[in-house]
Amino acid sequence: MRIVVAEDLYLLRDGMVRLIEAYGHQVVATATTGPETLDALLTWRPDVSVVDVRMPPTQSDEGLRAALAARGQVPGMPILILSQHVEQLYARELLADGAGGIGYFLKESVFDADQFIDALERVAAGGTAMDPAVIAKLLSSGSSNRRLGRLTEREHSVLGLMAEGMSNQAIGRRLFLSESAVSKYTTSMFGKLGITDDDDSNRRVLAVLAYLNEP
Repeated sequence: MRIVVAEDLYLLRDGMVRLIEAYGHQVVATATTGPETLDALLTWRPDVSVVDVRMPPTQSDEGLRAALAARGQVPGMPILILSQHVEQLYARELLADGAGGIGYFLKESVFDADQFIDALERVAAGGTAMDPAVIAKLLSSGSSNRRLGRLTEREHSVLGLMAEGMSNQAIGRRLFLSESAVSKYTTSMFGKLGITDDDDSNRRVLAVLAYLNEP
C-alpha cells in the first residue's frame, strides 16, 4: 500500500513510518502541519493515510479538518485518524458523509503493531476501523438509551465488536461462536435497536456507529 503519514511529533511519526515499512508497505509522504497534510493527501492520493487530529499551526483540529477537506474533494479517500483522547464529536464528524474507508484510533493503539496494521488495511479496503476504547466510550455514553438496555450481554458484546469494524466471522472467532450464531445475534440486536439489517458489512458498521453517535 502507498501511505501518507501526517503527525507533527517526530518520534511517533518516525516510529509509524518504520512500522509501516516493516510490514511491507510504502510511505510516500509525511506531513507535520494541517496545510501540508491536505496538500499531501490531494497530491499523492494514497491507498490510505494516517492523520493526527491536532496539528500545527493551531494545534486544535487541523489534521481532522485536512482529512475532511480531502474527502470532500475525493469522496471515500481512506483515512485513519489518530487522537490522543476519545472525542465523540470527531467520530460523529468522520461518519457524517456515510462513506466507508475511515478509521478512528487512539495514539496508544499504534503500539499494538498487528492491530494498527490490520486497521490500516481494513480502511484501505473501504472498511471501517474504530478503536475499541472509542466504541466503549460510545456504548457507555448511550447506556441510558432504553433500546440499548434491551440488549442481552452477548448482544452487547456483538454490537461493540461490530462497531469496531469486525466481520461476523471475526466476531465469531473473538467470542468463540459460529458465524451463523453471530448472524442470529445481529438480527435480534438490530430488531431491538430499530436498525435495518444489511448484507453489506460496512453499511452495518456505519449504521451502528451512527446510532451510537445519536446526541
